[in-house]
Amino acid sequence: MRSTHRRRATATGALIASAALLAVGFQTGTSAAAQPAAPAPQSSQADPGSLPKNLTPAQRAELIREATATRAATAEGLGLGAKEKLVVRDVVQDRDGTTHTRYERTYDGLPVLGGDLVVSASGAGATESVALASAERLANVDTRADVPAATAETQALGAAKAEGSKATKAERAPRKVVWMGTGSPTLAWETVVGGLQHDGTPNELHVVTDAATGEKLFEWQAVHNGTGNTQYSGTVTLGTAPSYTLTDTGRGNHKTYNLNRGTSGTGTLFSGPDDVWGDGTPSNAETAGADAHYGAGVTWDYFKNVLGRSGIRGDGVGAYSRVHYGNNYVNAFWQDSCFCMTYGDGSGNAKPLTSIDVAAHEMTHGVTSNTAGLIYSGESGGLNEATSDIFAAAVEFYADNTQDKGDYLVGEKIDIRGNGTPLRYMDKPSKDGSSKDYWYSGIGNIDVHYSSGPANHWFYLLSEGSGAKTINGVNYDSPTSDGLPVTGIGREKAALIWYKALTTKFNSRTDYAGARAGTLAVATDLYGASSAEVKSVTDAWAGINVGSRPGDPGEPGDVYENTTPVSIPDYGPAVTSTIDVAGRTGNAPSDLKVSVDITHTYRGDLVIDLIAPDGTSYRLKNSNGDSADDVRETYTVNASSEAANGAWKLQVRDVYRWDTGRINSWKLTF
Repeated sequence: MRSTHRRRATATGALIASAALLAVGFQTGTSAAAQPAAPAPQSSQADPGSLPKNLTPAQRAELIREATATRAATAEGLGLGAKEKLVVRDVVQDRDGTTHTRYERTYDGLPVLGGDLVVSASGAGATESVALASAERLANVDTRADVPAATAETQALGAAKAEGSKATKAERAPRKVVWMGTGSPTLAWETVVGGLQHDGTPNELHVVTDAATGEKLFEWQAVHNGTGNTQYSGTVTLGTAPSYTLTDTGRGNHKTYNLNRGTSGTGTLFSGPDDVWGDGTPSNAETAGADAHYGAGVTWDYFKNVLGRSGIRGDGVGAYSRVHYGNNYVNAFWQDSCFCMTYGDGSGNAKPLTSIDVAAHEMTHGVTSNTAGLIYSGESGGLNEATSDIFAAAVEFYADNTQDKGDYLVGEKIDIRGNGTPLRYMDKPSKDGSSKDYWYSGIGNIDVHYSSGPANHWFYLLSEGSGAKTINGVNYDSPTSDGLPVTGIGREKAALIWYKALTTKFNSRTDYAGARAGTLAVATDLYGASSAEVKSVTDAWAGINVGSRPGDPGEPGDVYENTTPVSIPDYGPAVTSTIDVAGRTGNAPSDLKVSVDITHTYRGDLVIDLIAPDGTSYRLKNSNGDSADDVRETYTVNASSEAANGAWKLQVRDVYRWDTGRINSWKLTF
């Protein structure tokens, strides 16, 4: 991932929270030498080659087969250790043939949690970037557990009891894993406990216990709370089977079942004597089924027709829906374990949580699980929730339903609070009383439904811009953290940028800074570094207090940094790491500082170049007989003939055999 962070040079998700219903500052000062303002960037069309390719399930399966067949060579090329193996999880492809392969890792046969990575390769097969969830080295892990599995299970049961579970034994017995989610790799036990949470939502709590000390290292919840006569969308056409069942034969055989107030199992597939479902009232059990079935259908169509994804996993297989869960259950959720969406009937069993945006929200949790896999805790959990809200809005606009018009409100039809207000507001998230408008350093410590607020706000700002406006009859007035305006680029472009970042740049531990870096890299690929789109992406992040806006000419001391590790193969082809600079005017300085942090066991083997956006190469280091380890140097380059904006690359090649290393990070100081 091109993880470009700009800073000053100085010093399973439910739709709603179970406890309730569902930065770097702006730069100030002036530059040492004023420069004329650049003309405003013009809006542009996306580079056709960078758009997602609409893969058929068979094409995707073939790419996975090819990646699986070459995974050993890929691991060697990445410099992984002898005990590390790669497991292919997903493959997506751009129209120009660039392929993004997502891998899990094993170590000495054990699953590695938090060790996922994405390798992006050109159509010719050359590695362009590697995005890792953890930059830690995976080595020297003792796989002998000092703490017995029973101790880990007891700890997990206690954690689940605090969430309301009455389970007396683990749903999935402790399994030995390597935990790489926080800090150095550690042998651990992963235990999964079932039961029900306090509000009746199924419990699927994962608890990670240090196998050496018995300390709880981490926990996360894997249940993600988020012609039919429907209650919310009017009379619609449903995909059904000729035998009159709610089986959508045109969308992966998605089925909709009636749980009939149950809380487990599949329930009964909706069937009848004709192809008419429900009567628009909640008292008719088919009505909620029709709403959920319709929502799943339009969500499938949006991901397939707009983003080129054939089903939640990309394999053409439909999930299934369950309605009438529990009694007076005011929530909806996605579960990976059943590959299904489940909906309660709301207070008094009168307001089923089956509107279009809720269905899209829950299905998107499945897409996230099968792509970036954002862990449902901390900042990554907030981004997971926001992803579901973002595509809930996108799907609702796409559906173009006259009874449920597109908006930037979440759950406005289901009226959970009973006062006619929506569950969440994307233009100003704090209007719900709990969500946050802007990022701050402790946001990862609050409920993921509220820490999602800044990302929802970013999407609104990028789509529509700041300030007051009316869209489809709804009034919005979106502020920014720095008080400066943001110009919207349109919802379609904003959603495309988020989706492509989700599927090719984000990983299980992506935080807000990483999301900024990923979306900027994608926007640059799609529209160019100097485009209006990249400027608006940058401004929208600054508008929620993530990163800063570029000043007109930029201030001396501005730092752009890439912290994503890139392995350097022994005596192999050159590798590159990219920093995208955007929003500046004029040329780069005559004393551009290039700071590199490279780990290598014989640094004399390395040739290092800085490649300017126009392709001009500046030699930073030649190969020599220096046998010392590592390169940690700052080089000064006269780049005054180069435009500041664009994709700057650090190119490193190992020109002799027997030693390996990696680019840990590098930065440009303007």
